[in-house]
Amino acid sequence: MDIDEYFELDADPDVHLYLTSQPVQNKQQIADSIQFIRQQYIDNGIGRWAVIDKRTNAFMGWAELKLIAELTNNHINFLDLGYRLIKKYWGQGFATEAAQASLTYAFDVLQAPEVFAHAHAENIGSNKVLSKAGLTLTGSFVHHGIKCNWYRIDRKDFQR
Repeated sequence: MDIDEYFELDADPDVHLYLTSQPVQNKQQIADSIQFIRQQYIDNGIGRWAVIDKRTNAFMGWAELKLIAELTNNHINFLDLGYRLIKKYWGQGFATEAAQASLTYAFDVLQAPEVFAHAHAENIGSNKVLSKAGLTLTGSFVHHGIKCNWYRIDRKDFQR
């Protein structure tokens, strides 16, 4: 993963508009993030995958399956689907494609019974991605003081 491109992604305030995290200020924060991601693989066997432009081999962002071990919306120890793309790749279907690839891995490789995701209620783009990827909106909840929509998909629904 290229630190400069990852910095472009995580330093952009627009990318963080609907997130609880703040844009990074320096490339050391990116190096620390990469180390955290590597540790997720060591601890849980899963984490973030780089999303790469097939035409140019450029880093576009990431998609992930993350094991959430803390209580979230009355769930614990569940797989959470996430993604983040550099702004110039928004609105082109790449996030949906990355989300669907993550779900394929979750169900075909990990044999997960279900996957969850949540998005800021006002983040129209991300809510559309989750729906297009096949997840079902099952409700809303407050996460870190923000109203979020809660999504779910199980193996049976995914195979349809």
